[in-house]
Amino acid sequence: MADTATDIDHVWKLINDIPIAMVVTHEGQGQNMRARPMAIRSAREEGAIYFLTDVDTPKAEEIRRDQSVCLALSDTKNQKYLWISGHAEMIDDRDRVHKFWSVYDKAFWSDKNDPRIRVLRVTPESAEFWEGSGTIVTAVKLAAAIASGERVNLGGNEKVVAFPHGGKVAD
Repeated sequence: MADTATDIDHVWKLINDIPIAMVVTHEGQGQNMRARPMAIRSAREEGAIYFLTDVDTPKAEEIRRDQSVCLALSDTKNQKYLWISGHAEMIDDRDRVHKFWSVYDKAFWSDKNDPRIRVLRVTPESAEFWEGSGTIVTAVKLAAAIASGERVNLGGNEKVVAFPHGGKVAD
């Protein structure tokens, strides 16, 4: 049986190790989904993952209509993958904008005081991660499976369905 607290700790480690997430929202046209890469700002102590975004992007409207989102994180070099299902909200929080601002954000806004910047807060509700043995070991396992005709085992995964309070650090 899996240890949920250990798994949640591991999910947060992966969040901290993988800097970009594909943020998936409901487009609003039937069941269509839409994904875009965004830089992660992790705040485990709050049980939240933050992103900076613009007030008038399509994702902002999509989240206003449906606050269920999925985050997909991938580190192909190290064979680590993570998805997170959660609750999203758009907030106008100047303190957080200043806290999370980085030099890379200048590609999107002139400075951290731009009134169009909003904070997208995602509170994790469930997650699943997969981890392999790394690129070289994976290549060897694939070659061995092809040669032997046996099904390959590339590593393990764990599903974390209970993510209380976003998995934040206990008070």
